Parts: sequence; structure tokens; C-alpha cells
Amino acid sequence: MKRTLTGLAAAAITGLAVTAPLTLMAGPASAGGDYGPDTCLQGYVWREARVGDVVCVTPATRTQTKADNNVAADRWTDGVYGPHTCVTGYVWREAYNGDDVCVVPATRSQAKTDNKLDDERKVKARVWATRYFRAYGVDDTQLIKINGDHFNFGMVRLTIRYNTGKLFWSGTANAKAQAKFAGGAFGLMTDVVDCAYTRRPANAYIQAQDVVSGRQSARIPVRVGCAVL
Repeated sequence: MKRTLTGLAAAAITGLAVTAPLTLMAGPASAGGDYGPDTCLQGYVWREARVGDVVCVTPATRTQTKADNNVAADRWTDGVYGPHTCVTGYVWREAYNGDDVCVVPATRSQAKTDNKLDDERKVKARVWATRYFRAYGVDDTQLIKINGDHFNFGMVRLTIRYNTGKLFWSGTANAKAQAKFAGGAFGLMTDVVDCAYTRRPANAYIQAQDVVSGRQSARIPVRVGCAVL
């Protein structure tokens, strides 16, 4: 059987110890909760190929992963790649470094794809501010635009608060698929004047909340509350 090696052969030959079935962590079955930076977008769950594997995959892939782990010992034989050589028709999954659970080739390809897309499937709740101009009388006033990506699709709650915690402004945005942005993305033009021209220290911050998971973004410093001439 022709095999592709990615640094695992040496480990197998020296007797890499993998216990099957593996003990798995209890991961989220949906996006209805904040699991920190590893929260999956709605429709995805943790793969759990081993303890600590929080790559986001479809529920069907997690089910297949668990099934493959449970029969790992049945697919190993003592051969050219050591005691964890795969029986004919199977290859190492390689979902993580050292993963020698034997699976069909299509499953290994799926694991590689899932690893590559993991970042795009997480609720990173990334937010940043830009500026735009809207005419006020004879002058152009610079206002704040709130942008975000890596959210679940649907409503995102937005707030601007003074550093004391007092609410200055609130609104909502609709996160949706947009080219070149991961997950749900948005760009909301607020009516809040950007006071960056005052050159004073930031006195407030922007924060966004993913409604589906409850996950909050980082705080983005801004200057607000200045007079418009």
C-alpha cells in the first residue's frame, strides 16, 4: 500500500502510543453559547479527534471522528510503519500532529480541509472602526463606521460606552456573508461624530455582541462627545 508520510512515520516506527477508544471532551452541540475564542459558528461543532481538538466541523464529521476513534485498534497492524501501520484500504487521518488513527482516504482529505477552514468557522467577533463623511450644513463632519466579521449570521448588538461604562450610543447590524470576509460581516454607518481631531486620549469604546452565542468582541477605543461646529 502506497502511503504519504508527513513526519508521522518516525513516530509510528518508534512505537507511538495512542489509546483507543480515545476519551473525548464535551463540546458544544450548537453555537448557542459562548465558549471563548473557540466558539463555533452556528452549524459547526468541535471535532474532538482528541482531548483539546476544537477545530470546528459539521456534526456529521464529529460523529464520524468518534466512530473512527472507537475502532482505531481494529485498523492497526504490525507492519512497515510500526505497530500502527494501517490495514489495506486505510491511511492515517493526520487531523493533528501524531494522529495515526486509520481512516479511509476521503476522511483524511476532509480533516485537512477542516483544519484549513477552522479560523473561518469560529466566532472571533472581530471589530474595527473606520470613518466616513456626511454633510452638516456647509461643513463635512467625520463620523464613525463600525465594521466586523467572524460573527454568526443575523443580528449583532453594537454599543459605544464611555470608559466609565455609561452608555453613549447603541444600535444593531445585520451580519451576512460578504466576499473576502469570514463568517457574518457588517459595516454600519453610525451618526456618532468621530472626535479624533481633538487629539485627546480615547474616552470611550466600541463593543459588539454576537446575538446567537452571546460572545462579546474586544473593546475598540474611540473619542466621542465633542461639539460639532
